[in-house]
Amino acid sequence: MKNEILKRLITAILISLISFFFIVLGNYFLILFLLITLSISIFEWKSLASNIYILIIGFFYLIFSFSTFYLLRDINLSFLIFTLLISIFSDIGGYIIGKLFKGPKLTKISPNKTYSGMIGSYLFSFLIGFIYIKFFDIYNFQLHVVFIVFYIFLIASINQLGDLLISYFKRLKKANDTGNLLPGHGGLLDRIDGMIFSIPSSYLFYMILI
Repeated sequence: MKNEILKRLITAILISLISFFFIVLGNYFLILFLLITLSISIFEWKSLASNIYILIIGFFYLIFSFSTFYLLRDINLSFLIFTLLISIFSDIGGYIIGKLFKGPKLTKISPNKTYSGMIGSYLFSFLIGFIYIKFFDIYNFQLHVVFIVFYIFLIASINQLGDLLISYFKRLKKANDTGNLLPGHGGLLDRIDGMIFSIPSSYLFYMILI
């Protein structure tokens, strides 16, 4: 189990570093990176979609999701990084704590999801969220702590729900993973399943409330 966790952590760190490199770089490099990532995601989604309607809806949703990623990068880079870190550590916390403590299953949709994993997801999200806030000025102005707590909880929750939704489609197709591109993760969609929902949510949240 330790080797499995280590492999997953190494993959997550490498993918995150590559992603943050292109995010900070911006411009045409980021566009190219997003187009490649989007293409792989669409290809993997095609293997999960059980009918043409789900395929088309997912196709347009992925385009929308990646578009909001680019738009949020243009609007506020720091806010995007803040959101990504919450999503990434939500996955890491859920996986590590869930594997270590196990316990009751959260849902039949994804047999590997446990209540301990859900708690770990929130704990890691709040931990990285407040570390980031302490050492970086996210919005260039003060935010009330209640607002910050609500936002971290919201993004961590959406990230977990996104993970469960993709797990539901995998279950329909009787597939363990969306692909085999990433060691310890499976497909690319297995890695970003929560982010494709948390990023559009953060974009809408930012545009409406901030």
